[in-house]
Amino acid sequence: MPRRNLLVLVFVGIGSLICYQKIESNRYGRILVDAMTQIERHSLEPVGQEELFEGAMEGMVDRLDEYSAFINHRKLPEFHETIEQQFGGIGIEVLFDRKARQLTVIRPLVGTPAHQAGIRAGDKILRIDGQSTQGLSIDDSVARMRGRPGQPVTLSILHEEDREPVEIKIVRAVIQVDTVLGDTRGPDGSWRFFLEGHPSIGYLRINTFAEKTAGELRRAIEQMGPDMHGLILDLRDDPGGWLTAAVEVCDMFIRSGVIVTTRRRDKSIKNAYVATPRDTLPDFPMAVLVNRYSASASEIVAACLQDHQRAVVVGQRTWGKGTVQEVIDLKGGQGALKLTTSSYWRPSEKNIHRVKDAAEEDDWGVIPDQGYQVVVEGEDLTRLHLWRFRRDGYKPQAEEQPDGEADLSIDNDEQLLKAVEYIEKDTRSRR
Repeated sequence: MPRRNLLVLVFVGIGSLICYQKIESNRYGRILVDAMTQIERHSLEPVGQEELFEGAMEGMVDRLDEYSAFINHRKLPEFHETIEQQFGGIGIEVLFDRKARQLTVIRPLVGTPAHQAGIRAGDKILRIDGQSTQGLSIDDSVARMRGRPGQPVTLSILHEEDREPVEIKIVRAVIQVDTVLGDTRGPDGSWRFFLEGHPSIGYLRINTFAEKTAGELRRAIEQMGPDMHGLILDLRDDPGGWLTAAVEVCDMFIRSGVIVTTRRRDKSIKNAYVATPRDTLPDFPMAVLVNRYSASASEIVAACLQDHQRAVVVGQRTWGKGTVQEVIDLKGGQGALKLTTSSYWRPSEKNIHRVKDAAEEDDWGVIPDQGYQVVVEGEDLTRLHLWRFRRDGYKPQAEEQPDGEADLSIDNDEQLLKAVEYIEKDTRSRR
């Protein structure tokens, strides 16, 4: 046997011995291995080692907090796509039109293969690669349209004004999803960042915090230029995302001071993120919109700007998700752990996290500034979501139209109006 091969075997043997010794030194590890062996050998229903391993991992993580998770190797690519907000596809947003019972295009994303191929808002997708979309769920339909960049997919499309469908072949590409949105869209589908009816007030929504969010936000503000005299930052329904992205956004608006700290289980500081004076934006009036579904990274931004008195917070109390998750890859390519490893604390050294069974009067989440709490819940919240959906672009006729949905003016959004009220008041006081 060649000397090189012999050395490889020696190192493999040593590595195996070390792993074995670690398992042997852990009583529960030995029991777990024995249980998997017994089930594999004697279970009436056959079950493989991989299935047993994944079941054991899911069971262990289930004993932790609600934000920790085991991600198996099959779901890992999809998980990374969600975090990075990019994937291989054609670049359309779709919904299931209940009245027409058809998969319908909400809008094509500007500059994507679908946009360039002539797909339009309101188009019905009848078949995907020859398979009818009837009976397919939204998730199944989206999965069939996604795929490796460079590979084609053929859609049978019925345009709104046509009676006969057309076959359109589209080559998939890497799709970059915007994380910063505006108020309305122009004729070419691009976002308008000034609030309609208020030409000096900028309106920017962040739907998730990804690697590119701070860059998108700065470009949108630069696009508005000196005509923007005040800014509304809408973080409603934003579930969070990257901690570093939230820090970068905060750093754009404050010149100095602590943005957020992360702390270990013993409350000792793990990391302290501090603002830098470089490239800080001018001190224009600013309001941040939040609701009960604003969480994690969006709470970091709202809390930081509130504590530094850089912006007024408008809306209602946030979710209260003040923990940080790290993605830890498992050996052998068997997936990853999304594990809660620390908590984050706002500049005022308050812990945002809402613990289990927390009372309403407890100090958690981000609470709107005094006089700026506007609660929207239940049917009113559903109506508000439908209004924003229509305002963003095309929405097919629903079976039931909530009162006022056809009116797309901002008068339908009480929280937004309250933010406008603050911006206009602050602007007048600075003159």
